[in-house]
Amino acid sequence: MSIQNNLNTILSQIPEHVTLVAVSKTKPISDLMDAYNAGQRIFGENKIQEMTEKYEHMPKDIQWHMIGHVQRNKVKYMAEFVSLIHGVDSLKLLTEINKQAKKHNRVINCLLQIKIAEEDSKFGMSSNDAKELLLSEDFSELKNVRITGVMGMATFTDNNAQIEQEFKRLTATFETLKTIDTSLEIISMGMSGDYSLAIDCGSTMIRVGSSIFGSRNYNN
Repeated sequence: MSIQNNLNTILSQIPEHVTLVAVSKTKPISDLMDAYNAGQRIFGENKIQEMTEKYEHMPKDIQWHMIGHVQRNKVKYMAEFVSLIHGVDSLKLLTEINKQAKKHNRVINCLLQIKIAEEDSKFGMSSNDAKELLLSEDFSELKNVRITGVMGMATFTDNNAQIEQEFKRLTATFETLKTIDTSLEIISMGMSGDYSLAIDCGSTMIRVGSSIFGSRNYNN
C-alpha cells in the first residue's frame, strides 16, 4: 500500500471544488509525512492532544482541522494554530473558542455540526438550533470566530438511500443558513466509504482516513 498512490487516486476522482481532509488520527507522523511529501497539506485529527503533538513536530504550512467532538476545557491547547473546527454544536463551545482565539489575536473558522443521522450517538444541532444561533445577539458579539459552513455525519449503515437522504438534509440546512449568512461556503460531509455519494449530494469537503492511510489502528 502506498499512501501517495492512494492520495493520487482519490484526488483524481474528486472535483476541483472539493477539499480533501486527510484524516490522520492514530497514525504515526511518518505516515503523515508520506502524505505531506505527496502534496497533502490538510490533516484532520479527532483528539486535540494528538493534533497538538503532531503540529509541534511537523512542517508549519499544514492546515490542522479538528474533526472530533470538542471538549471546552481543551480548546486552549489548539487555539494558537487550528485552521478549522468541524464539530461546533453549541453557543457555549463557540464562546469558548472565541475567548481562546482572542488571546492569540486570531479569528478561528468553525463549522456548525448538524445532526443528520438517526443514531443517538452522533452529536450535533438541529437545523433550527443553527438558525437561532446565527441570528442570536450573543453570536453577533463573538468577533474571534467565523462560521464558514456546516458539517454532518451520516448514520453508519449499508443503506445508501438513507445516507443519501441524510446528506441531502445537510445540504438543505446549509442552503437555509446561507440565507442568513451569505458567506457560508463549506459543506463537510462524506468519509472513505461514502464520499462519492456525499459529493453528488453537495459536499465541498470530505474527510478521508482509511482510503489514504489504510485501516485504523486502535491500539496505539
